[in-house]
Amino acid sequence: MLHRIADRIEAEAVELAVLGVRDNGTEFSMALKAEPGSAAGTFRYYAEALDKVAGEVAPTAPDVLGLVHRMPVGVVGAIVPWNFPLMIGAWKLAPALAMGNSVVLKPAETASLTLLRLAEICSECGLPDGVLNVVTGAGAETGAALAVSNGVDVLAFTGSGATGRKLLEASARSNLKRCYLELGGKSPNIVFADAPDLAKAAKVSAAGIFRNSGQVCIAGSRLLVEASIHDEFVELLKAEAESLRVGDPLDLSTRVGAVNSEEQLRRNLSFMDIARSEGGQVVTGGARILEDTGGTYMSPAIVTHVARDHALFQREVFGPVLAVTKFETEAEALSLANGTDFGLAAAVWTENLSRAHRMVAGIRAGVVHVNTYGGADNTVPLGGVGQSGNGHDKSMHALDKYTDLKTAWIQL
Repeated sequence: MLHRIADRIEAEAVELAVLGVRDNGTEFSMALKAEPGSAAGTFRYYAEALDKVAGEVAPTAPDVLGLVHRMPVGVVGAIVPWNFPLMIGAWKLAPALAMGNSVVLKPAETASLTLLRLAEICSECGLPDGVLNVVTGAGAETGAALAVSNGVDVLAFTGSGATGRKLLEASARSNLKRCYLELGGKSPNIVFADAPDLAKAAKVSAAGIFRNSGQVCIAGSRLLVEASIHDEFVELLKAEAESLRVGDPLDLSTRVGAVNSEEQLRRNLSFMDIARSEGGQVVTGGARILEDTGGTYMSPAIVTHVARDHALFQREVFGPVLAVTKFETEAEALSLANGTDFGLAAAVWTENLSRAHRMVAGIRAGVVHVNTYGGADNTVPLGGVGQSGNGHDKSMHALDKYTDLKTAWIQL
């Protein structure tokens, strides 16, 4: 059945991508791959994983048989954000179904079309009624109802830290349901002077923060650059940012689409005001553009002279705004990288293999890229530490969220 669902997602990929773009403004070229493309791959991955998951036989005494069974948790509540609803929805839905659970899935208020269509696809592919329920509504009502429901056994959420805290409180007030939270980040992208190709690093780094108008959980929103190459690298990055075509997300030549909403755009612009007031220097961008179209567009922004105690260093913007901070030594780079409460993703650019291993070991993050940014697939987990949350999406490790362990202790 999971394979059939994947087949249908692939067959309707263009239609699903357009539905999503109309909701959230992601540039179509990215949406096609990141939404239906990723979702179909996720359903296939967990379809193939099913017969690879088994219980355990424990090494007990000779006269006892100890068995460890993996049991479905029951009902999974899933709350997903507006930036990549189909992709993130599949990350939660496919492993939960694979482990034998029912799911109540709540999309974001501003991006529900693809997940409503996915519910229809699942039904058309033979998923029994009631196994998947997509319920729209405001977070304060529908999301809160899921969070306090005694009929929900596990809650899987991707979104803001403020909402994550409310879900934990609701769990404590109700049935102590397990809550798995992916809460975003303020991810450092660290460029050393010995990076193998500065031009490539600038190009990839620009994509790492500006794609989908910066509305990506793992976006490399803090650029840490070794002082000796700071000015050169910022110029390369500025050229990349200014070359990105911002506009109609359904235009195939667009490289950066729309900001999701007027509210989000106002938040982005307020951070620009804060950055200037704190002494940041705006190298490029940071303004509303194309207002005559009626859309919500923002030019990619680069802000230098951002200090550790600045808001732009510490707080997640979730927009196309890059904070740049220079460093002198590897130790300082590591200290700056770990200088926030978040810990979702990071990147390191260096030719020194030993340095790369030291940075991977030292950075507090769930994912550390080396000489690239982004691109991890279903074979590896995605999750954070600190205030970026707990638990993991993707990979075989995601199955642990949706199963309980039951021990059978049998006297022979």
